[in-house]
Amino acid sequence: MSTTLTESGKPAESAATRGARIEFRGLRRSFGTTTALDGLDLTVEPGELLALLGPSGCGKTTALRVLAGFEHPDSGEVLVDGEDVTRVPANRRDAGMVFQSYSLFPNLSARENVAFGLRVRGVPAPRRRERAAELLDLVGLPEHGDRYPHQMSGGQQQRVALARALALRPRVLLLDEPLSALDAKVRANLREEIRRLQLSLGITTVFVTHDQEEALSTADRVAVLNAGRLEQCAAPAELYERPATPFVAGFVGTMNRLPGRLAGSDRVDVAGTRLPVDGPVPSGPEVEVLVRPENLTVTADTAGTATVSSASFLGAVTRLHLDLPGGTRVKADVPSRDAGGLTPGARATVGLAERPVLVVARAV
Repeated sequence: MSTTLTESGKPAESAATRGARIEFRGLRRSFGTTTALDGLDLTVEPGELLALLGPSGCGKTTALRVLAGFEHPDSGEVLVDGEDVTRVPANRRDAGMVFQSYSLFPNLSARENVAFGLRVRGVPAPRRRERAAELLDLVGLPEHGDRYPHQMSGGQQQRVALARALALRPRVLLLDEPLSALDAKVRANLREEIRRLQLSLGITTVFVTHDQEEALSTADRVAVLNAGRLEQCAAPAELYERPATPFVAGFVGTMNRLPGRLAGSDRVDVAGTRLPVDGPVPSGPEVEVLVRPENLTVTADTAGTATVSSASFLGAVTRLHLDLPGGTRVKADVPSRDAGGLTPGARATVGLAERPVLVVARAV
């Protein structure tokens, strides 16, 4: 696939870019005895920002590199707008890529870095300068064109890398943990900027990250990978509120495991409450019930059976660690305004919100 460059002088960003539809079909990739991708099937819709999330070694970066053309799968296909690009060289794919390490040319200025791909394509110098200026303005660095990488902060360098990736007006933008080397404040600001640009351009974007907050706050959908397989792909709220598998429930956010007992085919008794079961029900009556910290209610109660072991103020909420009868320890998030009497050593009563829960077989 080739990129058509506009020579009219009108910035392409004044109108949305037509994003491409991406399909991974049965991708398999192994490195020796290690399986990185194990039959991955996944579709990214035009103009969507999809985050690939998972633990180290789950296959998310391998999937991105296969899409970019830097890796070839052992089997399976990669389609972009219905075209099989599985064996198309990386330099012939209509994609821009931003790496974790910025990968700027140290001997080139910011303007020259942004214009590098245009120079390789033979675009005339006046148009290169114009396009580089457009992109530097777009990423908020209009006065940094003459600066070299060593003269810029990490966040500024990553903005230049983003501008360079957008210079050829790709229909696919690939981001390989682009913010992990930045400090927390810069990372938060830049991810908002990336999202703003992605929405304004309408460019299909695949964002690899191990940061759950980053994925949930930025993406239209999040694909959770585990051992090369797709566990769930859903909107952030659905992924958090209704995890499809125990792995997703345990990996995304914080999850308590409480002992429970099945009551029929779709109910479970836990902590004195009978709740509906969401998802598959394991065999055997003794189970573990998965409950988010915010779905626990905690009330200071001198006759309560729970004991507060620690309390951490987090602003609007306070995170409590509580010891329950039987040796179970749980985490609960309560509004800080209601946490006054819930200090370490205090007795409390713990309840559960009336909502469906996931259950898994109890570990032996």
